[in-house]
Amino acid sequence: MHQKNYQPPGKPRYEVLDGLRGVAALIVVAFHLLEVYSGGPVHQIINHGYLAVDFFFILSGYVVGYAYDNNPRLTAWNFAKRRLVRLHPMVVFGSLLGALLFYFQQGDTFPPIAATSAGTLLVITLVCCTLLPLPPSCDIRGWAETNPLNGPAWSLQFEYLANILYFFVLRRLPATVIGLLAAGAAILTIDLTMNLDIFNLLGGRGLLANTVVGGWCITEQQCYIGLTRLLYPFLCGLLLSRTVRSPRIKGGFLLCSVLLVTALAWPRLGGEQQGWQNGLYEAGCILLLFPTIVVLGAGSTAGRSQRLCRWLGEISYPLYLTHYPLVYLQTAWANAHPDAPTATHAFVYVAVFALSLLTAYACMRLYDIPIRAWLRRRYL
Repeated sequence: MHQKNYQPPGKPRYEVLDGLRGVAALIVVAFHLLEVYSGGPVHQIINHGYLAVDFFFILSGYVVGYAYDNNPRLTAWNFAKRRLVRLHPMVVFGSLLGALLFYFQQGDTFPPIAATSAGTLLVITLVCCTLLPLPPSCDIRGWAETNPLNGPAWSLQFEYLANILYFFVLRRLPATVIGLLAAGAAILTIDLTMNLDIFNLLGGRGLLANTVVGGWCITEQQCYIGLTRLLYPFLCGLLLSRTVRSPRIKGGFLLCSVLLVTALAWPRLGGEQQGWQNGLYEAGCILLLFPTIVVLGAGSTAGRSQRLCRWLGEISYPLYLTHYPLVYLQTAWANAHPDAPTATHAFVYVAVFALSLLTAYACMRLYDIPIRAWLRRRYL
């Protein structure tokens, strides 16, 4: 998700892409808050909200290529500093927020919390602040996440991997080779979405078969899912930034937003028996629709939506990395109060959504922007 508002000297700023990143982040929050009320993976509300991550990876590939291609003097150290200054302050904040709220989330939903000592939490927090993935043996929540304090950080772990691959390998390769690699990665996407299981790694997924759901746990299957979700989108975004001249579209933000929201909110197809229909849908979104939206967005001018796009772009990353500790709280509360009136659950949902926005905005203004400015002055 994981790029924002980069504007190299002499290059235009992709304000519509910034805005679309914010739209996708809002969908992610809504999706996560509704998961506790879903009837399982077949009956999710905002069913394909998880595909926002795959959209983020396409944006990342596009923006990284746009920002850092054609810069032969860029050193590994300078590249690493720029990426860390951009991405890591929020990684630390999200982990600290998760640690601060950790013991408030205990209950039947997360049994291991009650047995987790303060010393263990401290060690886990320090590791999470580095973004190093934790194995299931270090789980302190019960969900076996690579970051048990802030689950969505798993995608940042893959984002960092993509940046490493970009600097040391991909930026040196011609567009033709990038295209061949993207074609190979597309086969992996089809393997995952259509549950072909070419490498015998997708067994036992049950109703999650024919979806791309996964990537947040260190197992062979989950690592394969995470890498598959990363590779085609990032390579495709990088290829688009090098080869496609986006058509000029006036006020394309609305069109692209409608396409994106519709794709992410679309119900699951095929039910429990015809999962291939859903797999075909997700493959179509990742392989075709999302790249098309990025191309249209890159060629669009924000017009009257300029201020909105800038605001959405600024808040998207803080929102993505601060909302989930609040989702843990909401999930624990909802499971502990199944008989509460529907109006009460609706109020809690709206309140937590609003609190997520407020937290992200405060974090952006009081922490993320100031600390990145200080780090740039000191180290860049």
